[in-house]
Amino acid sequence: MKKEIRILGIDDAPFNRNTDETVLVVGVVLRGADYMDVVLSSSVEVDGIDATQKIIKLVNDSRTKDQLRCIMLDGIALAGFNVVNINALHKATGLPVIVFIKGQPDFLAIKKALAHLDDGDDRMKLIEAAGKIRECKIENKAVGREEKIYFQMAGTDAETACEILKLACQHGLVPEPLRVAHMIAQGIVFGESKGRA
Repeated sequence: MKKEIRILGIDDAPFNRNTDETVLVVGVVLRGADYMDVVLSSSVEVDGIDATQKIIKLVNDSRTKDQLRCIMLDGIALAGFNVVNINALHKATGLPVIVFIKGQPDFLAIKKALAHLDDGDDRMKLIEAAGKIRECKIENKAVGREEKIYFQMAGTDAETACEILKLACQHGLVPEPLRVAHMIAQGIVFGESKGRA
């Protein structure tokens, strides 16, 4: 696999659940983990159901779409519980989708949190339809040892997804396209990015 494949990393901005109706979403196209090509943006509703369609439009309308090799999400939901249907996203864009997960998810806690939404069961089914949670061992250069990260995927196999994650995690355990998207989103909302992704 080429080291400079173009990966679109997508993350949402910080938001206030009590006052915000929509949330900024930032997409960053990086060549591997080193060179930023493009910044994209959109917005989605807090706890809405529009994330999948908004990302599809963001990708398909981008002038760099034909150069993209992968879509990477920081978690399967944006703006609270606006769950992304990664299978539909893959089908509509023709691109593999990788959901990066920092730690093993607590599905009982997720189900409990979704219970306050009328369609919480449907959203849980979308999360489950994203497939098995898989693990990938990444060399954490900051501490000099391998550590596990987790992921779900659509439109690719686990071995290829892990290879892409390793390629994108050159500077830590968070894939660089997601780290940069996170920092840009924070910088726009707060005026300056705060801490790490």
